[in-house]
Amino acid sequence: MLEVERAADLKAYEGKEIGVSDWYTVTQEQIDKFADATGDHQWIHVDVERAKKEMPGGKTIAHGWLTLSLVPRLAATLYRVKHRSRGINYGANRVRFTGMVPAGANIRLRLKIKSVEPIEHGGTRITNESTMELEGSERPVLVAETIGITYD
Repeated sequence: MLEVERAADLKAYEGKEIGVSDWYTVTQEQIDKFADATGDHQWIHVDVERAKKEMPGGKTIAHGWLTLSLVPRLAATLYRVKHRSRGINYGANRVRFTGMVPAGANIRLRLKIKSVEPIEHGGTRITNESTMELEGSERPVLVAETIGITYD
């Protein structure tokens, strides 16, 4: 894991891949809880029996937004800013859901720091190129340019 004293220190890693997370299993229970939290109960996510008959691979799939929501969780295993008062998710410049994540599948995050910029009130805006990979697949399931702000 990369550790830096302050967010501005990440400037030294601009344009570089900083790591790949461990594999993370997306479970049906997690998919169901996400469906409850968002109100998106489309059968492709929650109806295991129907998915066995009608979905490629015979499994339900994770919501794309669930996959995106795992980016901060997995990024936290790749780098840490020691001296910070708080951090916020600022948004995304680009998000593409490029593949399906079947229930029970393993995914991992490949993270590259695209830019590090100082902002007012002691903040640093960090833009990352986030690529979520599916175990056993050459094609990523998510490609996103995600942005966070960390304050000293």
